[in-house]
Amino acid sequence: MPVDRSHLSNAFEFVSVASARARQLQSGCRPRVEAGGKVARTAQREVLAGEVKAVQPEVPDGGEKSEA
Repeated sequence: MPVDRSHLSNAFEFVSVASARARQLQSGCRPRVEAGGKVARTAQREVLAGEVKAVQPEVPDGGEKSEA
């Protein structure tokens, strides 16, 4: 069954988060949604369900992101 990503605003972030989560599942982490099939599909379903989210790095105090 294909995973519907049409409502996502950033496909790159989705793929990055899902692949990192798939590696976690592969190494033994428990799924947060009903597991079934391949770990990659389970990871995608977790991201779509909002169970797994990207972590944004913190900017150090006094430092601003440079615009390049």
